[in-house]
Amino acid sequence: METTDRARLDAYFGKVADRFTPTERPSSLLITHVLPERPAFVGAVGTVSRLRAVLPKPKSIHASARREIERTVACDVLSRDTFSDPDTAVTYLETRAAGERVVLLDVGGYFAPCLEALCERFSGTVLGVVEDTENGHKRYAERDKLPCPVVSVARSPLKDPEDFLVGQSVVFSAEALLRQRGDILHGRPALVLGFGKLGSSIARLLHVKGVRVIVYDIDPVRRAQAMSRGFEVARNRDQAIATAGLVLCATGALSLRGEDFPQLKNGAYVASVTSSEDELELRGLPSGYIRDSAGTHVSRYSTTGHYFYLLNGGEAVNFIHGASVGPFIFLVQAEILAGAALLARGGLDPAMYEVPTADREAIAATWLHYYNR
Repeated sequence: METTDRARLDAYFGKVADRFTPTERPSSLLITHVLPERPAFVGAVGTVSRLRAVLPKPKSIHASARREIERTVACDVLSRDTFSDPDTAVTYLETRAAGERVVLLDVGGYFAPCLEALCERFSGTVLGVVEDTENGHKRYAERDKLPCPVVSVARSPLKDPEDFLVGQSVVFSAEALLRQRGDILHGRPALVLGFGKLGSSIARLLHVKGVRVIVYDIDPVRRAQAMSRGFEVARNRDQAIATAGLVLCATGALSLRGEDFPQLKNGAYVASVTSSEDELELRGLPSGYIRDSAGTHVSRYSTTGHYFYLLNGGEAVNFIHGASVGPFIFLVQAEILAGAALLARGGLDPAMYEVPTADREAIAATWLHYYNR
């Protein structure tokens, strides 16, 4: 990042922090992608809260950004296993913030499996969770009863520009990997699984590029929306999988089960917009498949009479090329800070919440001041 760009970003976050730093700052743990622009956001989290540790999302760690972050705060290893076991999760929280008021800043619902144990057994107080993603939102919303407040920014209007641009970056990276192997998008039907914000953005750009796009979503309302926008909607999911030359997984949940992979068309490419553990049941792939390298960031899975290609090992394909969405990501990051401040003020019942409209408007106005130039 250029010096002038970093100075502007620091000034922006300084203004946001001035608005949202609570009188009594809580401690925090931050799960985040460690991308080149992320140290400025981490610094802002450290202003509005007492940041005890950063847990970088695996597969999206930029080395120089991590080194910069580690100058001021510890970076710990993140895995689903850490927070799937209640004893391990509680022990970890005790090592970082024993006896303190803590806000958990999440990306992907990592804290969801152990949240009840953390709230009941932690020596301090878990004030709540701020969740950034749709799949994480679902993990918390699907719980029968929440033990603490959860502020979700996943469906915020401030996230719309990011979601749209992430969809564009997914198509860019998928096309780049196909061209690397001498293949192109045209001539192979593309199946988009999931027609939410990301899926609709992906489908739109593929259509603009002249690709035949087929859409499938488990939600009939979204299927109807896809039809209204002129997309071909699969009546039969399995048949669509069997005919697609490119499958883009954008459900925020499980897109392809183990038994789906043998149904893929020979030579089909599979790409995901999020982590493989969320979208792809690779562990369920029938025995007999062999994985080989078919190029940089391209794996070939083959067995007798069948083969398919997996892009970026099933991880978010756009992270190969930095997953940059420009300054629009700073809108969402500011809303995460607002969510932390909302939890710090207290008084919320255990339920799902959104950041107040007035706070979103203030964030947007501040962002426009710095970036509408």
